[in-house]
Amino acid sequence: MQGTRYETISIIGDGGMATVMAILLCEKAESSKSESRYVVRMWGYDSRQLADIEKCRENKKFLPGYKLPEALVFEPDDERIMTGADLIVSAVPCQFMRPVWNRLKNYVPEDVPIVSVAKGIENETLLRPTQIIADVLGEKRLSAVASAKAEASRYAVLSGPTIADELARKLPATACAASEDESLAIDIQHTFNCSWLRIYTNTDIVGVELAAACKNIIAIAAGIIDGIGAGDNTKAALLTRGLAEITRLGVAMGARPQTFAGLAGLGDLVTTCISPKGRNRSFGERVGKGQTVEQAQAANESVVEGVATCESVVALASRYNIEMPITQAVYEVLFENKPVEKAIADLMSRQLKAE
Repeated sequence: MQGTRYETISIIGDGGMATVMAILLCEKAESSKSESRYVVRMWGYDSRQLADIEKCRENKKFLPGYKLPEALVFEPDDERIMTGADLIVSAVPCQFMRPVWNRLKNYVPEDVPIVSVAKGIENETLLRPTQIIADVLGEKRLSAVASAKAEASRYAVLSGPTIADELARKLPATACAASEDESLAIDIQHTFNCSWLRIYTNTDIVGVELAAACKNIIAIAAGIIDGIGAGDNTKAALLTRGLAEITRLGVAMGARPQTFAGLAGLGDLVTTCISPKGRNRSFGERVGKGQTVEQAQAANESVVEGVATCESVVALASRYNIEMPITQAVYEVLFENKPVEKAIADLMSRQLKAE
């Protein structure tokens, strides 16, 4: 089955993932045999930063070293970026999504699908990325659809073990396109699939987004383990038990358990916990080596989503009465100044139980 062909794609955001998605889509447009128009546009919150990227044809802040295609259109205007769009890609960090979409909401076409590539849980509302967009656009978009189910079917997520730098180098990778509407998931699959990025589909958007958010917390813990030199046995235990607690929360929230054994779950978790380029793991490593949370955050150009997400997931665990000891331990280290050694000792001395 072939998916819908989107001829005008608007990317909201100008970070690393937004940039690599722009590269992928522009290269697909160039290689397309169709004579029809195929346009990729990028918008950024800061028009001056966007202009710098356009001038250099390189995103020196978030994805340095990769030349951007000449075909990529940079559009700083809020209304024009939405005009004529067939597909909208939301590539804004989770905690900044609401102000961005509030700014753009009056220009968003009511019948255009939106695919999110963000990973996180909003602190104040405990909403996932697609839920944040739907919440902001809710009244406007609901007026054009027949039911809440139809509204939800216009949102999708693209997630998986997709470190932007490796994608930009065209190293073989995989990801998952998820939507409650299987036909939309297939559309997204065909839009982003290419010779170096293989896309699978999934209809469990809750599980995919939750797995994407929670793995960043475990990655911080993995970095702390690297920082203190606790060893590979410790990291293996962390990943295994971390995945178990993420799955418990997901199932309680209505997700399918098998989602967490797939690309968006185990796949993304492994990549984020072992990659030297992963900013959540690298942040955790600096904490493990003795830096304060503030110092470790300041060393990153990009947002360390796992820090804010940790607050949200602890709140979700409390809401659903789910035991998440690793997440709780990370929270205590980050927000309650608990010494790393004490947090590990407390985890190891918990009451014995069956796996």
